[in-house]
Amino acid sequence: MKITVIAPGKLKEKYWTMAIDEYSKRLSRYCKLELIQVADEKTTEGASPAEEEAVKTREGERILAKIPDGAYVIALAIEGKMLDSVGLSEKIEQLGLHGTSNIVFLIGGSLGLSSAVLKRADFKLSFSPMTFPHQMMRVILLEQIYRAYRILHHEPYHK
Repeated sequence: MKITVIAPGKLKEKYWTMAIDEYSKRLSRYCKLELIQVADEKTTEGASPAEEEAVKTREGERILAKIPDGAYVIALAIEGKMLDSVGLSEKIEQLGLHGTSNIVFLIGGSLGLSSAVLKRADFKLSFSPMTFPHQMMRVILLEQIYRAYRILHHEPYHK
């Protein structure tokens, strides 16, 4: 199975990069992982709702352009369905059993995902009703994907 994560913006802090490198290494024994960064848009302080929507639209166009044909798309969205770690592992397993060979996870920028990106998603996944920095969300997502594979392979994982 191939897992692709698409997110806007570059990781600036070394600690995020180190964490992502660690989970990428751990995941390499379970799946082929691809991390795609698209350019993010600067948002001015006090931007109007229309300006914010324009930012999400531009980022969304970049994200949509990177989604491979035939991929199953999971958008991370506060309004999505919450799954526990076992639930995520079951979702990944079921997709594989039904012939899905590429799962794409989408992480929004500081303003979230555009309506066009959310419309393209096959599934919307919520980690929490709270908001997390998109850099941190990459690490949290990779950790949960790693945990899902550990569960699927009946290997110990931290509860």
